[in-house]
Amino acid sequence: MSVRSLEELTLLNKKLDELFGRYEGLRNKIRDLKDENDMLKRYIEERDIKIKDLEVKYERIKISGALTGNGRGVEEAKGRINELVREIDRCVALLNR
Repeated sequence: MSVRSLEELTLLNKKLDELFGRYEGLRNKIRDLKDENDMLKRYIEERDIKIKDLEVKYERIKISGALTGNGRGVEEAKGRINELVREIDRCVALLNR
């Protein structure tokens, strides 16, 4: 082999080493980002569950306040109760089929 061929081979090996190093770095970064993404998805799911629980509690408070006459949404509460009764009736009708 000539000196020039050895220099080219050495340069090529250096570039390959650099490329493999960058590749490993990017693989690690992708793994870390996937882990972070999974963590954030779990956090969002937990928040969604908490929001739904709070919405249910809020609806209960509104209805109980309206039924006791302490709330301003008496008509809204009555409408919601009627809606729930209709939904229950539909469920019973489906069960009777």
